[in-house]
Order: sequence, then structure tokens, then C-alpha cells
Amino acid sequence: MVFDVGETLIDETRIFGRWADRLGVPHLTFFGTLGGVLAEGRPMLDAFRLVKPGFDLEAEITAWERDEPDSLRENFDADDLYPDVRPALEKLRAGGLRVLIAGNQPVQAEAALRAMALPVEDVHVSAAWGVAKPERAFFTRVIEEAGVAAEEILYVGDRIDNDVIPARASGLRTALLRRGPWGYLHAERPEAEQADVILTDLTELPRWVADAG
Repeated sequence: MVFDVGETLIDETRIFGRWADRLGVPHLTFFGTLGGVLAEGRPMLDAFRLVKPGFDLEAEITAWERDEPDSLRENFDADDLYPDVRPALEKLRAGGLRVLIAGNQPVQAEAALRAMALPVEDVHVSAAWGVAKPERAFFTRVIEEAGVAAEEILYVGDRIDNDVIPARASGLRTALLRRGPWGYLHAERPEAEQADVILTDLTELPRWVADAG
């Protein structure tokens, strides 16, 4: 079992709220703009550029760190963990499954996840690997870290484009989690049928795994 991070394990509401504050727009305005660009299939950063023309992500992160060195800024901590995560992971481990985390995240996210002492075997982030989803090399690395055949791995994520389609193309089985701005939108698309299962909550996963044999 290999899990994505954002909107799979981590609720990003507070992160986007802080971004709205940083950009100087109401939370509802920013969340609505974000939803709009995602519904149109546009990159997430388009929402930032709509509310702040000329937005440069790396420059803004650098400036934000300078301005608020003690703030979480674009990062997360244990308070952002979805409540179903720990119980689901514990049941999976109790069932004898190996559980890993591997997602598109900056280097500092690895330390944040490890600090949560989740019941997982290991934590990996794209920045440390030097390769990110949806690149095939990312899922090749997932297979290497899992140490089993691709078809014995279930990759759990909230997106079709970054998770389901590329993981499936690499031979992995996939679970699409219906939550977060991508999850709800993507679960309604025809391509969602490519997932082995569509979940509304991670606590559904241990039973599905048991039934799937």
C-alpha cells in the first residue's frame, strides 16, 4: 500500500487559507477561483495568477519565509492530518500489509510526516527523489522502494492525472480517493473507471483489500 500525501493524508484547507491571506484575498474568493481553474482542467497555479497577476511561486515562497520565518506558511503539521488516516493505516498494518508514503512534496514535508509517527514503513517525497508524478520514473521508484511486483502494489491518491492513470500505466493497482478539490471532480470523470476502487473515506480501504483477496 502506497499513499499520496496532499488531500489523501493531509487536509490542505489551512494551507490554502494561508495562501489566500498572503495573496490578500478572502478565503472564499481564493477557494472559488481554485475550484474554477481545476474544473476547467487548468494548472492549479493559474488560480494564484488570476488573483495576483505575475505571481512567481518560488519568489513568493522565499519572500514569505523571510517575512514569517516562524509561520507554517505553505507547509503542514499534525493538525492537518485527516482523522481517518491513522485508524486506516493501523488496520492495514495489522492485516500484515506493508505501508509506504510517496507523493509530490517538498523536502521539508518528509520531516513533517515522519514527526507524526504514522504506522508506515517509510516516507518518500518527490523533491528528495528528484522526480515527480506523473512521470513514469516516479512510479518506477515506488516499485523499487516497495520491493514487490508492480501488480502487488495499490497506489492511493486523489487525482486521475497524477495518480490513477500514470500508476496504472506502470502496472500498479490504484484507488481514487473522493475528497479534496481534485478528488470530487475527478471521481465524476469517465477516466475514474480506470481505478480499481473509488473511496470516500480511507477507513473503507482495509475492508476492500480483505474482500479483494
